[in-house]
Amino acid sequence: MADQTIWAFSEKPALLAELIAGARQLSGAAAAVVVGPRALCEQALAAGADRVYWLGETSDSRLVEDYVPTLAALVTEQQPAALLIGATKRGKAVAGRLAARLGTSTITDVKRLSGEPGSYQAEHLIFGGGAVRTEQPHGLLLCTVGQAAFEPLPPEPGRTGPVVEVPFVAPPWQLQLRERKEKPPVSVNLAAAKRVVCPGRGLAKEEDLALMRELAQLLEAEIGCTRPLAEGLNWLPRERYIGVSGANLKADLYIGIGVSGQVQHTVGISEAHVVVAINKDKTAAIFQQADYGIVGDLYTVVPALIKALQARK
Repeated sequence: MADQTIWAFSEKPALLAELIAGARQLSGAAAAVVVGPRALCEQALAAGADRVYWLGETSDSRLVEDYVPTLAALVTEQQPAALLIGATKRGKAVAGRLAARLGTSTITDVKRLSGEPGSYQAEHLIFGGGAVRTEQPHGLLLCTVGQAAFEPLPPEPGRTGPVVEVPFVAPPWQLQLRERKEKPPVSVNLAAAKRVVCPGRGLAKEEDLALMRELAQLLEAEIGCTRPLAEGLNWLPRERYIGVSGANLKADLYIGIGVSGQVQHTVGISEAHVVVAINKDKTAAIFQQADYGIVGDLYTVVPALIKALQARK
């Protein structure tokens, strides 16, 4: 008999908490699939899970992707109504491999879910963010969901529920960890930011980011960026990139400075409450998305904004 519970899986605890909230919102019942330290099971229960399936811990010899056969066996046995997987690099790899094993497909980068067991509908972006498609799968809903699709529930420390230890099913072949390299820590969560200042390719040189940071500091805002600044010029970490394969905002205020407004970027700001655009090109596409637009050279407009904000302190 199929389970009407929606399952949530992610190796990232913060994203798992959001997916648990989404599962509860859709069906009223959520189960968390946890991989990692046992303590994460208690965190999942506190985040709203009614039950936890613990796959075990990862190690240098056992990576997240190695749990796909274990997860496939568990899904086949329990038959959940849906499985929400965090849209991280690891999560997407797990989703694709799991779908292949189960003989189904994955709906990627889902933004909204609705419906009832057996008739769930998933909205996701297609054509690089140029359109939204609504799909209703036959059978299991298997999808990847990114940050900010759901608001996490207030944590309930001490909340209890069953924790099921799932036997490990060894994969026919495994990834081998050959080397580790330290990555500079990045403490930013744009999906949770209330205000965001976003420079684009209109910025002339890397040193001018200081001007953006000064404005952001006065607004108590985070710095975001368009993809070229993060992946082409490497002026900012990739975690600050906003767009179809980057962060999606739910900010109260977004200020795009020198941003052209290509759809690959603007899909990431579609849920921002107020969008402000500063660009010297009055035909820039960003103005079609903006609530307020300033046509002018950013090197004139931004210092004027900074001066005005300083005068109010």
